[in-house]
Amino acid sequence: MAETTARTALRAQGRRAAAALDGRRASGTRHPLIAVAMVLPLVFLLAVVFGGWEAVITQASSVAGMLGR
Repeated sequence: MAETTARTALRAQGRRAAAALDGRRASGTRHPLIAVAMVLPLVFLLAVVFGGWEAVITQASSVAGMLGR
């Protein structure tokens, strides 16, 4: 009986933790500057590894042109 109670308590604790995480994820969107800060290191790494600085610049200017800037 004590084993069943312990398992039930552990499951309930897991459900509470999952609910807390889900609530935190659903509570708004990420700021665009934070998203850019997260992506830029990967962009630079890929550009260096594959030698694509020109391609990165071309794509960035194309996107800026589409956005009207």
